[in-house]
Amino acid sequence: MNKEKVENFLNRLQKDARSSGYSLNPDKAFTKVLVEGLLVNEERYGYQSCPCRLASGDEKKDLDIVCPCDYRDLDLDYFGACYCALYVHEGIRSIKKKVKAIPDRRFQKENKKSSKNIPSELNYPIWRCKVCGYLCARDNPPAICPVCKVKKERFEVFLENKA
Repeated sequence: MNKEKVENFLNRLQKDARSSGYSLNPDKAFTKVLVEGLLVNEERYGYQSCPCRLASGDEKKDLDIVCPCDYRDLDLDYFGACYCALYVHEGIRSIKKKVKAIPDRRFQKENKKSSKNIPSELNYPIWRCKVCGYLCARDNPPAICPVCKVKKERFEVFLENKA
């Protein structure tokens, strides 16, 4: 892999992460290996799937593991780093804590929705970004999430209007 391409992508990723309130792993050598894996997967599959997970080659099946993956924020909250440890909590960034093994959430079943306090009528469906949890009420999801910058394919209908 071209070292300049890896370095340029790493710089862009670092800038995007900072502007969205995230931190990348401070271990430069480790982070470059992950970035190279993202670029290899992009060349191989046409999308940047997590370099630490097995991609199917079908982007629709793998949308949940396209970086940043749907599990990043939960992993950051619970473990201080995402599954591959590309994104880390500030405590790890400042080298106060070490990254520990993180279980893969990909195939764990979760209760995603609660039926409590859901209004019976909505004017618009409510869309949820599966990566960062951003919610918006409109006819269609935004082209790009204003919080984490993922594309509209990463949104799901959170609540549907019944009108």
